Amino acid sequence: MSRPVELFSAVGGRTSSSSGFAGALFVACLALGGLGMVITRHPAPLIVFALAGIYLLFAVRVAAQWEKVAVLRLGRYRGLRGPGWFHVIPIVDSVSEYVDQRIRVTDVRAETALTRDTVPVNVDAIVFWVVWNAEKAILEVANFPEAIALSAQTALRESIGRHELAQMITERETLGRELQRILDEKTSPWGITVQSVEIRDVNIPKELEDAMSRRAQAERERQARIILGTAETEISDKFAQAALVYRDNPIALHLRAMNMLYEAIKEKGSMVIVPSSAVETMGLGGLMGTAALRTSSLTDDTVKAG
Repeated sequence: MSRPVELFSAVGGRTSSSSGFAGALFVACLALGGLGMVITRHPAPLIVFALAGIYLLFAVRVAAQWEKVAVLRLGRYRGLRGPGWFHVIPIVDSVSEYVDQRIRVTDVRAETALTRDTVPVNVDAIVFWVVWNAEKAILEVANFPEAIALSAQTALRESIGRHELAQMITERETLGRELQRILDEKTSPWGITVQSVEIRDVNIPKELEDAMSRRAQAERERQARIILGTAETEISDKFAQAALVYRDNPIALHLRAMNMLYEAIKEKGSMVIVPSSAVETMGLGGLMGTAALRTSSLTDDTVKAG
């Protein structure tokens, strides 16, 4: 957030960052005056240096590397100062608020705003902005941090009213770019650029959230049933095609039946029950009998050989 507005004296300015340097000059002047008084054994040097120290205490100001400040002489704008130290004339000159020219962040909230589909939402956004012209920001806006915060809140509410809830949830980047464009058009004449706006969170009422969750779950179940029905249809179509192939090719049907039996009985201790109609249709009875006789003859030969 921006720095709070500070109090200004007749010579203006802050006391937090500039009083240290000015205070050091004042102490140095007193020390030189005291030394001169000791050398000359007369109070005149002390008085002169004390007056000079008092003047420097109110005349010297310091701005940080990222700061700018406007100097007003008898109420008229004289120019910008900073960074570093600068000189003002006490009583005659005054300085404005120190303007921080680094990128700053403003947290904006739109509470209980209605979307285009009349859904109440609470939206949190972050605005990144920077002062690129300190002269315009100082002379044309009384309190530009507050002006940016209020403008961003108003623009956010207007943008919420133009979008539906689904768009706000799924298209946050688009909403952020729209807000950035709206705010930048408004703040550019102030010497301020809005670099980006990020939508941090979109909160909806708990009851509506539960209803949307149930709706999404029902939609997923519907999709699952549709997929299952589609799969059953495709399987039945494949079975119908296979039946046509087996009808015209009995050997293929017998081979398929033998493969199915093999897959079923290849595990140890397994038992397969085959309907008699299927055995007669596929001619498996003779085939199984032949296999059984072959197994019996091999067993007898083994016993005789033993």
